[in-house]
Amino acid sequence: MKRGSNTYSRIFSRSNTHDKRNSYSLFAPGSKKALFFLPVLVGALVTGCDFIKMKTKSSGSEEDRQPVARVDNTYLYKDELDGIIAPGTSKEDSTTRVEAYINSWVRKQLLIQEATRKIDINEADVERKILDYRYSIIAYEYQNYYIRQNIDTIVSNSEIETYYKANIDNFILKQNIVQATFIKVPKNAPRTAKIKELIYSKREKDEKELKSYCLSFSSAYHISDSSWMIFDDLVRNSPLVEIPNKIQFLKSNPYYETSDDGYLYFLKVDQYRISDNVSPLEFVKDDIRNIILNKRKVELANKLEDEVYNNGVNQKEFEIFK
Repeated sequence: MKRGSNTYSRIFSRSNTHDKRNSYSLFAPGSKKALFFLPVLVGALVTGCDFIKMKTKSSGSEEDRQPVARVDNTYLYKDELDGIIAPGTSKEDSTTRVEAYINSWVRKQLLIQEATRKIDINEADVERKILDYRYSIIAYEYQNYYIRQNIDTIVSNSEIETYYKANIDNFILKQNIVQATFIKVPKNAPRTAKIKELIYSKREKDEKELKSYCLSFSSAYHISDSSWMIFDDLVRNSPLVEIPNKIQFLKSNPYYETSDDGYLYFLKVDQYRISDNVSPLEFVKDDIRNIILNKRKVELANKLEDEVYNNGVNQKEFEIFK
């Protein structure tokens, strides 16, 4: 890439005469992973494009532009730094950011120079890949826009339950989970002898008193409700983490108290499910909702591709020459 003749910039000025089906090849029907892996591809493009400077326009002829760095016969110009500093950035941070960008540019250009000396570069193949990446970004942005405009984000409980029953073997627990009350309080906290009574009480007044007590004196607490929690997460930073056989412990201890040098620990287990068993629906409900939404996104992406292609066929917008 010599000063005054940027080989790779030519791609961006070409007329779009390519088959639109190929332009959306990353979203081909049946390629359900495309939606999830394209951000990785986009990330690779951002890195790749930095290695090869591409300019679609400039403020004037190269003779009028102010260079800020050079590697052999390749130049980085001041106008190419536009946009890398966010509005409102301090002068000191701006200087640091610009210096870091220039240094990164120099390193990448040196690597390119070294590569061109040591290996044969197929420039046509490089251009083809850059073009594919460019189309991928455009398609990805439009795909996201189309999905945002058309996706139904409401997932009913019946849909979640149906998916759960149809795929129940996919929801095997990897850890023990519980519905439980867990309270950790300093040994010098007041009225600790009353905590067990409050934990077991079903009276609304006592439930409120327990919550108020925990807010005032506990170092950590969770009062049992309908939610399921991973047992190890619930009892983190307590002696209960060190229990060797947690499955047997859960089976044998609906209520348990223990202590260490500074704290008292109270645990009441209302329900438990042990690992390697089917997860309760409530525990995986949010996961299933996200799975259903992602399936809808894939379906919309495939629908968009088919619509664009079929419109191209009907309008005779492309030809394939044999």
